[in-house]
Amino acid sequence: MNKNKKKILVSVAWPYANSGIHIGHLAGCYLPADIFARFNRMLGNDVLMVSGSDAHGTPVVIKSIQENKTPEQLFDYYHKDILKSWDKLGIDFDLFTSTRTKNHELIVQDIFNDLLNKGFIYSKEMILPYCSDCERFLADRYVEGTCPNTDCNSKDARGDQCDNCGKTLDPKDLIDMVCKICSKSDVIIFKKSDHFFLKLSHFEDDLKTWLNSKNNFKSNVQKASLGFMSDGLLDRPITRDIDWGIKVPVEGWEKKRIYVWFEAVLGYLSASIEYFSKDTDPDQWKEYWKNESESYYFMGKDNIIFHSIILPAILMGRGELNLPHNIPANEYLNLEGQKLSSSRNWALWANELSDMYEADTIRYALASNLPENSDTNFSLSELIRSNNHELVASYGNLVNRVVNICVKNFDSKVPHAKNIDDEGKLILDQCYQTLENVKNEISDVKLRKGLTQIMQLSASINKYIDIKEPWRLVKNDKEKAAEVIWICLTAINCLKVLFTPYLPFSSVNLNKVLGFEENEDIQWEWSENDLPGGQQINFNGPLFKKLEE
Repeated sequence: MNKNKKKILVSVAWPYANSGIHIGHLAGCYLPADIFARFNRMLGNDVLMVSGSDAHGTPVVIKSIQENKTPEQLFDYYHKDILKSWDKLGIDFDLFTSTRTKNHELIVQDIFNDLLNKGFIYSKEMILPYCSDCERFLADRYVEGTCPNTDCNSKDARGDQCDNCGKTLDPKDLIDMVCKICSKSDVIIFKKSDHFFLKLSHFEDDLKTWLNSKNNFKSNVQKASLGFMSDGLLDRPITRDIDWGIKVPVEGWEKKRIYVWFEAVLGYLSASIEYFSKDTDPDQWKEYWKNESESYYFMGKDNIIFHSIILPAILMGRGELNLPHNIPANEYLNLEGQKLSSSRNWALWANELSDMYEADTIRYALASNLPENSDTNFSLSELIRSNNHELVASYGNLVNRVVNICVKNFDSKVPHAKNIDDEGKLILDQCYQTLENVKNEISDVKLRKGLTQIMQLSASINKYIDIKEPWRLVKNDKEKAAEVIWICLTAINCLKVLFTPYLPFSSVNLNKVLGFEENEDIQWEWSENDLPGGQQINFNGPLFKKLEE
């Protein structure tokens, strides 16, 4: 039993319900969050992993117009598509909800009113782009143009941000502005409109002090956050002239909606409350938002500011709620040297890949290429290479060789080891050390390093079996062969534990192969005494299949 049990909140970025999930999304936040959550559950910690579909972002409205659907219809289709991705790939949320729930609406409106009453939200007049052809104000993502940053000049900059250089923008700064709805440029004028602002400037000093204290933040998170604050924080508008989203709970503002910058980041809180709402103790959500709990926010680098500045400011204004413990944001995963793009359909889609390849093959290929510290290139050939040369040739082949010898020469039972030589002891020692090292790496959200150490252990066991040649020993020294096979099976049992957060499906299968109960949970613990001599081996074929190019 874990006496040092923690409450761990795993908050994962909310995907827009305007497209499916692609490998960039998976590598950016969803797979890392799942690995981290699974690991903490294995440790015995109380984990709550939440997210949901962002139904209200302007990308949803733009896509619905393009597809001649209502935003509700589009959301409904893609929300179901996203849920399929999680199911196929084993992304194990405790709750994956959406911003369309009544629960979310009430919580957002309650916090909005609270901050408004405290003076942290106020209204003022804005000058905004208006399309005379569409007869509507254009929210940030309704306009595109050339980035005004002379070092960038990307043609695909949006009204709120340029994804190419990462610069935060104002629509009026765009060059050659175009309406995303009608694709016209000569119809955009600027008109006055009243909006509510979040008083970020009030929280500037507190945010800076808090950020400087976060020594556990990755350098990219610290750099982006403090860099964003370098010229001082500007108050930020949090309402828009749109008719899709959560209504502003103020009389006279019925035609405006609360914007995603404010609304979506509160989804982690509303999802936590929703998860426990039907429990006998609905206040359990407080255990993950107050006291000694730790909250981790997983997302790509384009979402850092929303979680290191916007959300913490809202939480400071609300009071009594924990600020993020860690924001392990990843860089970008590129495909064949180009940035992944849903709108340009340049992607490998999760559901299509899952129809072609095993879930653990996809998970391993992405986990070994996670863009934790820099942008990383990926390709379909890399997925096939990593499966064939690493999963099959190293880990899978090790299991096959050892289990086959056990089946053929030891009556499908774990042999008894009467003695263990120095080489065998070194393998067992490496198992104990790797278990501790990988525990530390995953705890620090250094998932690639953890996986590298696991594969190093696999390589060591392979080297051990090559040197010992148990297939020869069984012919003239069966007692020594029994020792070698027991060492290998015991070490493979350790690999099973280590791989479980990364490769849950094959790990469950391997657990059955090694003779453990089918419904037995795999914990983050291992001992050389866990696999007793005489235990029945249940070989049911290779763990992984070789893929054709």
